[in-house]
Parts: sequence; C-alpha cells; structure tokens
Amino acid sequence: MGQKDELFAVKTLAEAVSILKPYAEPFFARTETVPLLKSLGRLVSADIPASSPLPHFRKSTVDGLAVRAADTFGASESLPSLVQAEGEVHMGQAPAQEVGRGQGMLIPTGGMLPAGTDAVVMVEHLDDFDGGLYGVTKPVAPGENIIDIGEDLETGEVILERYTKIRPQEMGLLAAQGISEVPVIKRLKVGILSTGDEIVSPERKPMSAQTRDINGYALYGQAQAAGAIVKYYGIVGDDPTEMKARLNQMLAENDMVLLSGGSSVGARDLTAQLIDELGRPGLLFHGLALRPGKPTIGGVVKDKLIFGLPGHPASAMVVFAEIIEPWLNGSWLRQEQRPLPEAALSQNLYSGSGREEFVRVRLAEREGQWIAEPVRGKSGLIRTMVLADALVHVSLEAEGLQAGEKVKIQLLR
Repeated sequence: MGQKDELFAVKTLAEAVSILKPYAEPFFARTETVPLLKSLGRLVSADIPASSPLPHFRKSTVDGLAVRAADTFGASESLPSLVQAEGEVHMGQAPAQEVGRGQGMLIPTGGMLPAGTDAVVMVEHLDDFDGGLYGVTKPVAPGENIIDIGEDLETGEVILERYTKIRPQEMGLLAAQGISEVPVIKRLKVGILSTGDEIVSPERKPMSAQTRDINGYALYGQAQAAGAIVKYYGIVGDDPTEMKARLNQMLAENDMVLLSGGSSVGARDLTAQLIDELGRPGLLFHGLALRPGKPTIGGVVKDKLIFGLPGHPASAMVVFAEIIEPWLNGSWLRQEQRPLPEAALSQNLYSGSGREEFVRVRLAEREGQWIAEPVRGKSGLIRTMVLADALVHVSLEAEGLQAGEKVKIQLLR
C-alpha cells in the first residue's frame, strides 16, 4: 500500500483522535481570566489551591447548646445532665467569652462555637428548666454536630485541577475561597457551513428533491452546548469556487470548521480536495471505521481543525458527539475517565460490521434498573436522535451484545 493509499484508509476513532491530538492541544494553552459569575461551563486553565481552610472557624450544624462533651457523659431522659447557658451565639459574631465546666451557650445552625466547647446538643435533646439552666437528655461525643476548621478544605490543597469544567458547585467553592476572577482556557471558535445543492434554509419551502438544513442547526446547538463560540455561515452549493472562498473566510475567523453534507462520493471527494488545497498539513483522514459516520473527513489547515461531517443528520450528530465535542468540553484533556452509567439491553444487538457502532437507545426503568431499548431507524432520520436518550457503544472487536447484558450508556439528555 502506497503512502497516498495509507492516507485515505479508513481510520478507527482512536486513530483519528491520536492524529488530531498534537494539532488540537495548542488551543488549550490559550488562557484568559473571567469573572466568577461568567465562569459556568468553562475549563480551569491551572490547578487552583485553597488559600485558606474551609471553614476557617468551628461551626454548629444544628440549633442547640454548645457544650463541653464531657459534661454530657451519662446523660439520659430520666437523669439529665445540667448545663448553665451563659448567653447566646449570634450569627456573624465571634463569641467573646470562653465557656467553663458545666456551662454552655445557645447556638444557631452555622454559628461559631465559643472557646471551651467541643460539641453541640440538639435542641430536641434539651429540657429548659428556666433561668438559663438546661437538662441534656442525650450525651454527645467530642466533635458531634459541628464542622471543624479545615474539615472541608485545608490550606494549600488543590480545590480544582486543571481542565476541570466549572459547574454551579465549583462556582460556590471558588466563592468560598474569595476567588472572584477565574483562570480559564479560551473557548474555541467554531464555524459551521452546510453544503449541497439540495439544501435550503428552514424558512423556505423545499421543492421536490430539496431538504431544509437540519445539520447546520443541530450542529450549532451541539457546539454551543459544548461550550464553543459558534457562528453559522449558511449554505453553499456544490460549487468549488464558492466553497473555497467560504472556507478561507471560516478558517480565518475560527479555530475549528465543520462542513455538514456531502454524502455523495463526489461531494466528499470535493471536500477532501479543498481541504488538501487550502494549506498544510491538509487532509489527515478520509473515512472512519464508525457506524453511523463512516464518510467523516478530518484535517488541519493553517493550524485550524476542519471536519467534513456526513449529510445524514443522525450520523453527523453522533460523529460530533464522539470526535468533536470531547475537544470542546475538554473531556479528552482530563487524565481520568469518568464512569458512565449502565443499563441492561432490551434485545440483542448484532454487529460484525468491522466498525465501531454507536446505537441510539431509549431508557426505561423496570424493576429498579435502567433498560436500554434500541431506537430503530436509518441515520438519515433526525427524529431518531430526538427519541434517543443515550448512545450505546459497540466496540470494533465485538460481534454484538446480548439482551440483558449490562452496557455503558452515554447520555444525550
């Protein structure tokens, strides 16, 4: 097999990722700082350490009486331990006095423990004998019903690792550390172009043999949901000159270019030819051992990633989810593989196609477990993706999966 034949050989998904990786990685060296309130969904660009312990004072987890635990040992409902309350802890204020033996302070949830105390008796286990005297009807152990200093975080501990995707809980954690500006990776700019003489915009009524642009809008939504800055460049027919001009514009304005359409052999060859003509290294793979998604084309032009996606809507969306989205949301940058949920197959899945398969499935709960039921339909049908709750991966080596077998599911909702 010659060098050119090798280039155009169908690649596995893993091979395509490996080929693209050295070209994609430089995008993630570009960083910026954003306000905490604008950080949702962004990828942290460097490890962030804790600058102070969290919490930085001992606090109560219940409403009750802050006490020395030793003063409650042996307490019972029939023979309560007596504790004299010396005032009350107020929220946001540090108690001024230290509590001695046989003494305590009334405290609200979240209040700061006074010096000399090491536990809190819940209000439900207190008898009020008036005059500040309380009977403790249930003993507490040291540390009970309190959060200690640094119990959540110790100073210097890495609270967010590089490439962590910021969710609402990460925003709260950063706020707890007083971090109002967050170092993040710059979002990739993605340009989307729909191609084909048969494609018309959604507001137009298609004539015979024409179809409205599905992929441009579906891919726009996928890219936006993955965290990219997305621009839609409309529709261009199978005209090499016009397509080349549009691609040059997109390459100048974006980090990644997605061409949707070109399911015919001639159209795919035109896309591949243009990618190779526009700049080096050009076309890197021409076809994936993937079902759906075999006609996928990938390359790099002027340090920009460029993909030719299948024209069939389900194929285009599956290819995006498996080879494009992981670069946009950073999942391929993180060292650990996040565990996928499992479901049992409702029926046999036969493969043996010599390709990896991603089967669309609906999920139902039966007898306490998730059941994955395949959504039947050709890859040209967009509604199959609307009906699907998840994808089930059938590996290249597998000849199929058996009904009842537990499989990993990649959620689509």
